[in-house]
Amino acid sequence: MNTMTPQKCASESEATAVVPPGTAERFSGYALMGMAFETGYYLAYRRFPASSIGPGYHAVWLRRPDGHWSIYSDVPPEFNCARYFGAAFGAKIAAPVTSTFIGAFDLTITVPGILAWKIRLESSMATAGLGAMARKMPAAMWSSDKMLGAMGLMMGPMLGSGKMALAGLVPNGQSFRAHPRRVWMVESAQATINGHDAGIPQALPIQEHLADFWLPQRGVFVADLDIEFPSTASTVVAGARSGDGF
Repeated sequence: MNTMTPQKCASESEATAVVPPGTAERFSGYALMGMAFETGYYLAYRRFPASSIGPGYHAVWLRRPDGHWSIYSDVPPEFNCARYFGAAFGAKIAAPVTSTFIGAFDLTITVPGILAWKIRLESSMATAGLGAMARKMPAAMWSSDKMLGAMGLMMGPMLGSGKMALAGLVPNGQSFRAHPRRVWMVESAQATINGHDAGIPQALPIQEHLADFWLPQRGVFVADLDIEFPSTASTVVAGARSGDGF
């Protein structure tokens, strides 16, 4: 089983964050890849203390039951996920996103006035096995879209999270490669969004994807995470605004 905890991984990432080597636009940190709720809400969280293009940042992705997406982040959109996914986000909102581990496996994420999200994570034989395999992969394999494609195909069934992809295109047209080296699942979660209870975690009737980036049907948390965008010619960014996006 995994001897590292999510809290320890996050703490080490915050203390020693280093931009991965390479010439592409690159980020390093940890993330809750995403999780769905019975009411139709979908949430995802990104924390990248190290970035090759600007300051590190926090970001929350929010899909409302009507299918519209918003992103909340503490840096301008040209420095956060909107640089790559902005074409899919209807609102790009400046907000003081914060996260705190209150235990080895317990994480809280807050966007004041918008979101209060509590998450409990767990390890399993599947997550420990995937992480061990990922940490043994040589650097050259992480640069192979074919290998990352095969790894994504394997992760989905092993985690019961639907289709997953570690390489492909994002909505703004760039290519991406994701390198997660530690994995946990969400055991339980509770979220209040704009004063409303999101309900219990539950897969969406139809799995969401943003271009080639598939959102897991079960909550998946990854750490020791590097992401690179080898092609950046199609970058499209819209400005941030204040407000709650609802």
